[in-house]
Amino acid sequence: MSVQGKSRVVTTHVLQTMKDRGERISMLTGYDYSMASLLDQAGVDVILVGDSAANVVAGFQSTLPITLNQMIYHASSVVRAVKRALVVVDMPFGTYQGDSHQALQSAIRIMKESGADAIKLEGGKEVVESVRRILSAGIPVMGHLGLTPQSINRFGTYVVRATEEEEADRLVDDAQLLEAEGCFAIVLEKIPAKLGQEVARKLRIPIIGIGAGGGVDGQVLVTHDMLGITQEFSPRFLRRYAALGEEMLQAFQHYIDDVKRGDFPNEREQY
Repeated sequence: MSVQGKSRVVTTHVLQTMKDRGERISMLTGYDYSMASLLDQAGVDVILVGDSAANVVAGFQSTLPITLNQMIYHASSVVRAVKRALVVVDMPFGTYQGDSHQALQSAIRIMKESGADAIKLEGGKEVVESVRRILSAGIPVMGHLGLTPQSINRFGTYVVRATEEEEADRLVDDAQLLEAEGCFAIVLEKIPAKLGQEVARKLRIPIIGIGAGGGVDGQVLVTHDMLGITQEFSPRFLRRYAALGEEMLQAFQHYIDDVKRGDFPNEREQY
């Protein structure tokens, strides 16, 4: 249920049905009311209120600085706009790692204060106690494996993960563990396409990829990236569907010129 008390059209059960019948799942990020409204009208299946807001909204170099209060603010803005899509919220760094009690309290705050439908957290075996405790409260959990941006200081790089057999095997084990615990879906980020396809085939639950190849059950991108609003980030997996950054820059410059020349407002634009 949303904070307004209306049921979503897309639920975790619907996503499972989509996988079962071979229908691909579409997922994009949203951080504010206006963008979320457009995403929902377009028919996207899942809106992820991502901690990537730290990068594309707040301008940080990593996702680590964003706080729980800030994530709840973004999530609340998105939920108010959405009638159809499933809204999933990233749990920010420091709200679930190493303390399952804190994890539960953080997840409860997100669900109660934003009205979102589910939470997402990064990691496998090392966060299983947090996953288990959150699920015990009836809160749906989406997992996230492969490149996990909240662990960037440990990895030290954003290169493709699980290219070696040992790490690939560990990823498969973690995915199966998350499924066994009750996660309704898993995001796989920046791993070899063959491994992504293997995980999607082995697991019953939906597998959503971002740089995990075409053999998974759905795809997710950061909306600001795929619209070309952010221009400095160009990984291989990113397809730009628009060049809004350039269009917006031209519109801003046109407005400035009109103001400077006294052309705006004209007689029709005054009272």
